[in-house]
This record gives sequence, C-alpha cells and structure tokens, in this order.
Amino acid sequence: MSDAAGNDGTGRVHTAFFYGTLMAPEVFFTVCYNNSNIDVSVLKTLHSFQPAILHGFRRHCVKYADYPGIRPEPASETASVRGMYVTGLTDANMFHLDRFEGLEYERQTVKAKLLTKVGNDEGEGNVEGDEVECQTYVYLDPSGLEPREWDYHHFRTQKMKQWTREEYGFEDTDHFAPAEITPAEMKEEKDAAV
Repeated sequence: MSDAAGNDGTGRVHTAFFYGTLMAPEVFFTVCYNNSNIDVSVLKTLHSFQPAILHGFRRHCVKYADYPGIRPEPASETASVRGMYVTGLTDANMFHLDRFEGLEYERQTVKAKLLTKVGNDEGEGNVEGDEVECQTYVYLDPSGLEPREWDYHHFRTQKMKQWTREEYGFEDTDHFAPAEITPAEMKEEKDAAV
C-alpha cells in the first residue's frame, strides 16, 4: 500500500500530465484502484490534481473513440494542450495506467507548466507558473486521429459514467472552469507575451 506521499515502498514516486479521460479524477481512480477496497476518502488524499499546460503538442479526437490523443508539433508556436498534472503516482499506478493506455500510446517524459489561473477554452487568461517534468502518453498513429479538438466538457457530461465506478463520484472537480481574471490582468498577460 502507498503512503500519503505516493511512495509504494520502492522509493519511486511519479508524476504525470493527463489531457483526456484521466483528467477526471473519477476515471483516474477507477483505472488505478478499480479492485481496491481502500476507502475512497483515503484514496483521495494520495494524489493531487493541478491544471497544467503542455506546449509543443496538439490534442485530437481519436477516430471512433471517446478519448483523445496528442501528437508533437514542435515547429508550431501556438500548439499547446491544457490538462491535469497529477502527483503521488506509484509504480503500481503506472502499471495500471500503462495497461489502460495500451499499445496505441507511448509513455514519454515531457515538461509541462502548472497553471496558477485557468483562462477560457482558447487559453486566453491562462497564467503559467512553474515548469514540471512528468510523464504523458503520446498517441503513436497520426492516421488514427481526427483533425478536430477533443471536447472534455462533452466527455464529462455525456460519456464519463461509462468509464467510472459509481463510488468515485467527486464534487467540484471541474478544474477548468474559467477563473475570474480582471481586464488589467488580461492586459498584463498580453504585454508580457510581446
């Protein structure tokens, strides 16, 4: 069993950037603890979820699926993916996550930026904080992706119940609700980008 820091006895603790179904804590806990009889309130203390952004990648719908895939676009100055940075992952968690992602994905080490404020869907108003090294899953076959962006809100409201255990219900888990940002903060962000 893991301690509160996510240490599973080997001393290894992992972090990850999730950009699709696993951004929802309900799906994450179903994947990592599906057969666990540990109380849900205890499980919720083992991991932290924080909004983050990964630059140099673009998210797409996977054809005929409820989930997305990301592909690198290093030449693009605008390619970025908003997701969730999750801490406290054990080797056992990573094993379950690797199995869940399957052969369609490759786990890679990336550097994401934590978001101290979350802006709108276009990224306006995002305020970036510290850069963190973490694992993410990159989709291997570009021909399996649609050209359109995957819709997290649609997944949460229309599809997520098919992906989760009922007792993993979480209140207030919409980490991507736009934060209140003043016009002065918006101007500050635009000026800093120039």
